[in-house]
Amino acid sequence: MSIADLRQPGRLTSRDTLPTARRIVVKIGSSSLTDGRGQLDQERVRAIAEVAAAQAARGTEMVIVSSGAIAAALGPLGLPERPAAVELQQAAASVGQALLATAWQSAFARHGLITGQVLLTESDVIGRQTYRNVRSALEALLGLGTVPVVNENDTTATHEIRFGDNDRLAALVAQLLGADALILLTDVDALYTAPPREPGAERIGLVEDVARLDGVSIGSVGSKVGTGGMVTKLSAAQLASTTGTAALMTSAEQFAHALAGADVGTFFPAHLGRRRSRLVWLRFATRGAGTVQLDEGASQAVRSRRRSLLAVGITEVQGTFPAGVPVDVAAPDGEVIARGIVSFSSDELRAMAGRGTDKAREELGERFRRPAIHRDQLVVL
Repeated sequence: MSIADLRQPGRLTSRDTLPTARRIVVKIGSSSLTDGRGQLDQERVRAIAEVAAAQAARGTEMVIVSSGAIAAALGPLGLPERPAAVELQQAAASVGQALLATAWQSAFARHGLITGQVLLTESDVIGRQTYRNVRSALEALLGLGTVPVVNENDTTATHEIRFGDNDRLAALVAQLLGADALILLTDVDALYTAPPREPGAERIGLVEDVARLDGVSIGSVGSKVGTGGMVTKLSAAQLASTTGTAALMTSAEQFAHALAGADVGTFFPAHLGRRRSRLVWLRFATRGAGTVQLDEGASQAVRSRRRSLLAVGITEVQGTFPAGVPVDVAAPDGEVIARGIVSFSSDELRAMAGRGTDKAREELGERFRRPAIHRDQLVVL
């Protein structure tokens, strides 16, 4: 599938347009799927599936990004809370993933819908080839009329368990699918100007720019059964809206009202103008495998958005990486100013650093005359 063939999101700019969404990604947090004892709440799963199935019956493609695998295993394994040890998290995920998948399968089967389980780690949607494979698999599942149920593969992941969350995963899935809307269901009904229990806290119904939330007290700690928090949800909403997908954050109890366009939760309108493309993927879905630091002249050339990055402007190469992966590009003061697909490995770049094109070709070989990062593979951050 070429860039021109990618599905572009509907650019929904007001909550009353949500009912027109034809493709929706719904993320459900662990706290919305479990009871007070840490066990999977089958009634909650069925309630969410019922709302999603009703929306699907109206012609909307639905994708579920479900937390809860580890939480679902806490009760059966006799664990009082989410374990801190990575190996215990992996063991709990192994047990809980089967319970969670079965619960979703049963809940949607009541409405005549088939689910397909998709287990991912962040690297699956960051690597360019695996990104395409994930997109193709999800498109095929949607084309067959199923409801993909996506979760992070906590059984084998290590870094993702410690630092990841399904909020970011949901936003990345929405981006790669060109979803019209991302619905983030959590245990609070909206973003507030202060913790909701505090006197005077007011609901924030609309956020046009996350960066402008000055003076808002935002917590970062999730529930005892999850890893996310308000910070990760805001980051996910920002990633989605910036790439053309509207986002709405609310509680699971308000799910049906949110889909109907009611004034519930906090709405993040889609930004206009940017199409899904390789550069959008590069900017929002990737992390640098390393860093190349530049001198002032090269830094200004990159900031101008018109020049390829030549080896002569590189002063330092940090990290170890092969050719063909995303790397961060830093100014002399260390600020990351761009990201690009590098043409050479870290060892090759160290050998090339500071050399002009002719000198690199003469001393290292003909292929080293190419730019370190071509301008078509470079995005200014």
